[in-house]
Amino acid sequence: MMKITFNENLRTLRKSKGLTQKELAEMVGVDQRTISAWEKGICEPGFQLLSHLCEIFNETFDSILT
Repeated sequence: MMKITFNENLRTLRKSKGLTQKELAEMVGVDQRTISAWEKGICEPGFQLLSHLCEIFNETFDSILT
């Protein structure tokens, strides 16, 4: 259940900031394919990358995961 919510939240947040997957990938320090996999729910970021995403989008862990 968390995967579905996280990937939808990530896609929504990224689009609301007007960022492409490539731009977000560069900000986080990962490959664009990693962002794509997160948004498809194939995998999720570890704690450090999740923390970085929270900073970029000014979100809490709770709000980005649920």
